[in-house]
Amino acid sequence: MPRKYPLNKVRNIGIMAHIDAGKTTTTERILYYTGKTYKVGEVNDGSAEMDWMIQERERGITITSAATQCEWEGYCFNIIDTPGHVDFTIEVERSIRVLDGAIALFCAVGGVEPQSETVWRQADRYHVPRIAFVNKMDRIGADLFGAAKMMVERLHARPVLVQIPIGIEEKFTGVVDLVERCAYIWSGEDQGDYGATFDKVPIPRTLLSTAAKYREKLIETIAEYDDLFMEKYVSGVEVTAQEIKAVLRKATLKALVTPVLCGSAFRNKGVQPLLDAVIDYLPAPSDLPPIVGQNTETGESVTRAPDDGATFSALAFKVISDPHVGKLTYIRVYSGHCEEGAFMYNPGRDRNERLNRLLLMHANQRTQVEEIFTGDIVAVVGIKETKTGDTICDPDHPILIEPMIFPEPVISIAIEPRTKADEDKLSTSLSRLVDEDPTFRVMMDQETGQTIISGMGELHLDIIVDRLRREFNVEANVGKPQVAYRETIEEKVEAEGRFVKQSGGHGQYGHVWLRIEPMEPGFGFEFANQAKGGVIPNEYIPAVEKGVIEAMLTGVLAGYPMVDLCVTLFNGSFHPVDSSDLAFKIAGSMALREGARKGRPYLLEPIMSLEVVIPSANLGDVIGNLQQRRAKIEEIKIRNDLQILQADVPLSEMFGYATDLRSITQGRGTHTMQFSHYARVSNEVQEHICGKII
Repeated sequence: MPRKYPLNKVRNIGIMAHIDAGKTTTTERILYYTGKTYKVGEVNDGSAEMDWMIQERERGITITSAATQCEWEGYCFNIIDTPGHVDFTIEVERSIRVLDGAIALFCAVGGVEPQSETVWRQADRYHVPRIAFVNKMDRIGADLFGAAKMMVERLHARPVLVQIPIGIEEKFTGVVDLVERCAYIWSGEDQGDYGATFDKVPIPRTLLSTAAKYREKLIETIAEYDDLFMEKYVSGVEVTAQEIKAVLRKATLKALVTPVLCGSAFRNKGVQPLLDAVIDYLPAPSDLPPIVGQNTETGESVTRAPDDGATFSALAFKVISDPHVGKLTYIRVYSGHCEEGAFMYNPGRDRNERLNRLLLMHANQRTQVEEIFTGDIVAVVGIKETKTGDTICDPDHPILIEPMIFPEPVISIAIEPRTKADEDKLSTSLSRLVDEDPTFRVMMDQETGQTIISGMGELHLDIIVDRLRREFNVEANVGKPQVAYRETIEEKVEAEGRFVKQSGGHGQYGHVWLRIEPMEPGFGFEFANQAKGGVIPNEYIPAVEKGVIEAMLTGVLAGYPMVDLCVTLFNGSFHPVDSSDLAFKIAGSMALREGARKGRPYLLEPIMSLEVVIPSANLGDVIGNLQQRRAKIEEIKIRNDLQILQADVPLSEMFGYATDLRSITQGRGTHTMQFSHYARVSNEVQEHICGKII
């Protein structure tokens, strides 16, 4: 079966932004104008197609990334709508990993907000080209030029305006296209008027000089990236719209510049030119370099070109439990093609997988297809062992694509079933949720017998508990949130671990000396072997490392995991008969714990980066409240009549902050918070925490 769209007419794009910038609203308009839906869904009334979860519709936020496919001007768009809330950052991370391009959405009033910076950095990490859409131009305080300036200051981007607005705030009626030198006017003023058509007219006389100025800036900027274009421009030859588009596309694909458009998705203005810009400036899969991976048999680096004729390779980027079809695994195809029912190989887990059914997704709706091709984003039924970040490839030509990196959880709560009947169901349900979400962790506390669940924030865990109740019919009691502290040491130490046990017959003998050094924050862990002269046989070295790692899981101060250590094995001894892996593992564990006690251990706590937007009148009260929470105020800015306060604050002090902020500002203040780093706690706080543990 031939492919429906040529590869150069496919666009795999994501819509990414800060919470409340209008991602889902923009996606809903795109679906309407491309004919995918006959009615525009609204976030506010819970009818958005892409927010299909009950929790999303109730809360008016996006929780899970949703995929869909639509057509515009003969081009196929695979679109992923991502969440804006920092608690669901994994949804953005794994979506950006498999996308070719992105629409970065910014609020015309708020500009570049904290989560905008986070998703921008994620896109930078994966070299994803972007176009920017400055949304909400109809709002009071809208400022396209201010938003573009913030892109330079906060994102270190190089924005290039390709549109300027006609009117602002309630007088926003359309845009001037600087490339084509024309204007687009939308006549529908009401939100209910979906404005499927717009008028292409000459640039209004009052904007001619402004448009000429910004067109000149556009041409000047992109001329740096093409010598022939620069030559033409310098010699005074008129450049055509097509020439501008070609050079702008070239610079955008290299992520050197970001074309900036504007509009108001809620008022149905600016969406159609945005779709044209996706075609003009964002890459097709065929524009991308070959995907690089490792041949698991030879260890050599291998590539797969984005071509249907190449051998099959794909990356699994999301796993969900569907009540109708069971486990659904979302994959992005990087090379080759594959038919329904084919057997493929997962090199990371050394497992063969059968792709029973292939499904095109529209949010939670499914359409079965017989074959998939390069560039496709689909869901697969029948894959059992494959997890998020795994590669699926042709069994005869293995390739392991670089997996994803997931952030560590920062908050935990204890959870227990309410009834005996819920006990088994809780374990099964949590296991399925762990499969879906790599930032969600479950562990058993061996001392208390409690089940501990960990995630990226209070909202994250709140949604998990709600899903347990609604989707899995499990009623559970939850404890108070617990902060994920870490432990480390202050001084370099040497410690001995000696495990000797004699009880008739074979005994146990393991003896090691470890050097334990504190390292810089974020270092993690490193183990080195410098034991010379065969004092410990090589076959026991991995057992020593394993013992060290296990001992680091529960620190000596308060039982929290230890981090940022370099551990070196430099001496020891063995017994030719009684030594064993187990003996050396225990000896390694004993030495680590002894060294940790001697090295002046201390606690680290997660510090959150906080941004609070408040009316000026409330600034003093808000600062006072934050200082009580051990916050360190970093910066205060003025934006119109609002104060933007940025601070670093310990996560342990931020429980219940949303309620306090609402109370202080009479509901007018907003805040966003994301994990920044771990920092040492004060002696007073450390004594308090350790006292509670003991």
